[in-house]
Amino acid sequence: MISKIKLGEKIKEINGRTWYPVEVARVNNQVVRLALMKGEYHWHEHKNEDELFYVVEGELIIQVENESDISLSEGEFTVIPKGKRHCPKSLDGAYVLMFEPFILESKEN
Repeated sequence: MISKIKLGEKIKEINGRTWYPVEVARVNNQVVRLALMKGEYHWHEHKNEDELFYVVEGELIIQVENESDISLSEGEFTVIPKGKRHCPKSLDGAYVLMFEPFILESKEN
């Protein structure tokens, strides 16, 4: 059965925990996660994949190394190319959808 997803329920699941992504859906080899971003994350880069940030609620600033900051409001998104150092932050908090590759973690027996 094909189900619909209610982002409001996923926001309740986060329960105010910052930087705690919850899985919303899997699409092909991608996973869609929702997180409450508040304060500043750390500077990092993804060597093998682009990263998409879509602001559901609030405002998000993505600091990008050697470039101007990207300011996103509700309903806006951006794609950070692989290999580009960046640091997301939100002063008041923002619920953000992230689209990332789904990677199965291997377990050693």
